[in-house]
Amino acid sequence: MSIESILVIGGGLAGFTVAQNLRARGYAGALSIIDPAGIPYDRPPLSKAYLLGQKDTAGIALAPAEWYAEHRVELIRGTVRKLDTEYLGVELADGRRVHADRLVLATGGSPRPLPIPGGDLETVLALRNKEDADVLREKTTPGMRLVIVGAGLIGAEVASSARTLGAEVTLIDPVDPPLVPAVGQALARRLHAMHLDAGITLVHGTPVDISKTTHGHSLILDDGRSIDCDEVLVGIGIVPNTALAQAAGLETENGMLVDENQRTSNPLIYAVGDMARTRNPDGSLERRGEHWEYAMNTGATAAAAILEQELPVHGASWFWSDRHGTHVEGVGDMNGVGATVLRLAGEDPIAAFHLAEDGRMLGAASIDGGLTIRAARRIIDRGIIVPPESLADPGIALKKLAR
Repeated sequence: MSIESILVIGGGLAGFTVAQNLRARGYAGALSIIDPAGIPYDRPPLSKAYLLGQKDTAGIALAPAEWYAEHRVELIRGTVRKLDTEYLGVELADGRRVHADRLVLATGGSPRPLPIPGGDLETVLALRNKEDADVLREKTTPGMRLVIVGAGLIGAEVASSARTLGAEVTLIDPVDPPLVPAVGQALARRLHAMHLDAGITLVHGTPVDISKTTHGHSLILDDGRSIDCDEVLVGIGIVPNTALAQAAGLETENGMLVDENQRTSNPLIYAVGDMARTRNPDGSLERRGEHWEYAMNTGATAAAAILEQELPVHGASWFWSDRHGTHVEGVGDMNGVGATVLRLAGEDPIAAFHLAEDGRMLGAASIDGGLTIRAARRIIDRGIIVPPESLADPGIALKKLAR
């Protein structure tokens, strides 16, 4: 049976990538993207360039409006309230119904709320979409007191941007230092210390209560300390948006379960991006990916699978982040059994490499070292064994070791 229409539900990077790849791979049928925001836009700038006012709405668009017309991709502005698995389609909040031969779920995730009294206050901020960023930017003025709960990638990026905008920032996290699983202990410690150098107050602790006061908010920590502020922003991860799928009877478990083709338990419905979780042939489940490249990769895979073409091969997982004028990247897995080799510049760690017991590189992270990570990815993907002393030597360009 030929595929004459495809409907993508969600206009983030993953959904956009599906549409982009379908056209690039020769699909000529009807193609639509449904999203409340209209034109798809990129999320990473929301905590950085967009929040700082360095990019506007047009600057974060994944493609200009003309692209959709040129590639015959229909943008449907609306919110899906129900999946129709019998006739394969969706029902929108305004009552409209849209049907297609294939559906792709790209509904992403929602900010994970703090499960404490006051964690659900409407005045507690989060950052997931452009509207969130607009609210945060309006409130972030010189001298305002901002408490950020969660010092992971989003929390650290917002702290950096808010400090640049003149806010008095307090960053709270129960782990000291955060990001060890992503970049290793040494780099995590150095990255976290950058906040202190920028004038940010670091608090090691766990909030147990948030209350609204006449002058803003008050947080109580697990050790009894109290912190007063104007605004509170919570950045402790996301919850996958699987409500539509669950209501339709599709299989979920902390994400939309998919196979290697991004196909869900309904063979006519695919899922991509933050909300998708791969189930291996033996039944084991992979961790969900929540990074920019993962969204692109799953979108590209789904497009190929829908068209029954050869699936693309993706390298080791990769992420990046920015804070205080510093760029950090990581690739592969920095956890598990093995040894970590550090590369230093003077006394400062600039790169970390996680090696398996047999010498294979499993993961790497670097501060202001994009070329290093590019070479490390090649080493990981090709299974190249590099002597630890060469990895530790800052005088040896890693690309020479990746040949």
